[in-house]
Amino acid sequence: MSSDAFQNFVHYVLEWERSGGAHVPKPITEDEHLQRASGENRVAVVITDLAGSMRFVYLHLTWFALWIAINAGLLVAMGAGLVPFDPFPFGLLTLVVSLEAIFLSTFVMIAQNRQSDIADRRAQADYAVNVRAEEEIARLTKMVALLLEKELNPPPQR
Repeated sequence: MSSDAFQNFVHYVLEWERSGGAHVPKPITEDEHLQRASGENRVAVVITDLAGSMRFVYLHLTWFALWIAINAGLLVAMGAGLVPFDPFPFGLLTLVVSLEAIFLSTFVMIAQNRQSDIADRRAQADYAVNVRAEEEIARLTKMVALLLEKELNPPPQR
């Protein structure tokens, strides 16, 4: 290679270093994705977050225990005066729990779609970074080859 090509590469490397090197994209976070989400999706996120917590489990344990205590007649026997409204086998409770399960499964699928969108955006960003890295590696390889050629074939002394 000519000395001009070598000088061009040296100039390119110096410019690249002055400009700060490769651009590092900012991370794609769930919070950023949530800020751009519609109001409906934000509600779905809140519900999904609640449903995936121990607070949700404790709330349901309390609710079921109270429901069964009222409708099994335990509170009437204790003199609380609450009359059973859903006697055993608790058909209304079964209906309510079934409807809740349908809605919760829908919210889980909405959350999975959101996570899938975030994963897709991260994969696209990873791909872009990998392409840029490949380009830089190719440039560096060519520069090393030029350096080796210049080292192995020095210009004639005058």
